[in-house]
Amino acid sequence: MDWPAPDDFVYGAPLDPPAQWTRPGLVMTFNLECAGCVSRGIPFLKRLHAEFGGRVHLLAVHTSHGHRALEREAVEPTLIKFARDFARLPFPVALDVSGALARAWHTEGTPHWLAFAPGGELLRSVYGSQDNAQTRLQYLLEEWAGKEGS
Repeated sequence: MDWPAPDDFVYGAPLDPPAQWTRPGLVMTFNLECAGCVSRGIPFLKRLHAEFGGRVHLLAVHTSHGHRALEREAVEPTLIKFARDFARLPFPVALDVSGALARAWHTEGTPHWLAFAPGGELLRSVYGSQDNAQTRLQYLLEEWAGKEGS
């Protein structure tokens, strides 16, 4: 499977590809110019991290797919500042400058969510940040990881 190179992880520690995962995970492709990503997608991913913590892998991949293609030097500093200072993200962020990863993953736009089982099987591919998409992903993670205290 196509996966960000270690030096494409611009915030947080690099995450191994899903084929090496021993627990489930969720990858969200996003773009800082995508209002739905910034206002709903990122806060939702932060909420999932707060609820499921170390029981699932979470990764945000900033992609140019479906957006303006900018040079890495034009994107990376803003992305790091967003992740570190504004959103204070508790999960890693990778950069897909060319959009090649998002295209290889057959994403429809941003935000797009890819849910992987341990070992890397792609179980769900969900486009969007509206309540329906969030509810489907929330239920999936609850099924995988169980709710706190249950």
